[in-house]
Amino acid sequence: MRAERWNGRLIGAVALYAALFAVSAGAQSSNPRDLTGAWVPFRGGRGADPALAPPPPGPLVLKPEYAKAYEARRAEQAEAAQRGEPLGAASAGVLCTPYGMPQMMSVATYPVEILQTPGQVTLVAEAFSEVRRVFLDRPQQKIGEVPPGYYGRSVGRWDGNTLVVDTIGIRTTVAGYLGMPHSDEMRITERIRLVAADTLHDQITIEDPIVLEKPVTYTLAYRRLPNYEMVEFVCDNNREYVDEKGVIRMKLRTK
Repeated sequence: MRAERWNGRLIGAVALYAALFAVSAGAQSSNPRDLTGAWVPFRGGRGADPALAPPPPGPLVLKPEYAKAYEARRAEQAEAAQRGEPLGAASAGVLCTPYGMPQMMSVATYPVEILQTPGQVTLVAEAFSEVRRVFLDRPQQKIGEVPPGYYGRSVGRWDGNTLVVDTIGIRTTVAGYLGMPHSDEMRITERIRLVAADTLHDQITIEDPIVLEKPVTYTLAYRRLPNYEMVEFVCDNNREYVDEKGVIRMKLRTK
């Protein structure tokens, strides 16, 4: 009788533990602040829930002294592409240099991995193996104090279930959103959040008091890639180059 009581209590304890573990695991997996994992750009398509698609981008309005040259360059690029001679002076892929911010957050269909550790969120883009570090709950420096780089300096904080990231210090040679020019005073604000269990949005607002008439905002959407292993992507032995007219050419092999 005692053995039966003991076995009954043991089975009950095991069942209770299993139930508590399941609840704990479920709570962890549904944590709206857990962005960990690999995410691939969400392109929508047939069968996709339109509610998960990113909102349309806002207008890109440059100040007159920059707008004319920018529009002329865009027209020239379109004409060159039609001729089959794409221009690549601002293409990181051709020049074998990092894309930098903000372009590295969406390169074709290459995924981005998010790693969360105490005090830091690390974002790794598979294309060119680019890495960003977002320091949590730290004060941002003044723009003039940050050495210009491809990724700048990023600090973040949680606003409810949204990770708000402030990035400054992007060097002016890094191509901006849609290839826009920018000054060393450009500031990028991201609001990263889960809009569904497996869908992530990164709302990006770019401010530049020297180049832009007003801030421009657009949103990148991603879907989760369960159990995906990021692969190495480096630019090595590149045969493409940009000639004196800005046209992308291919180096011919010599014997």
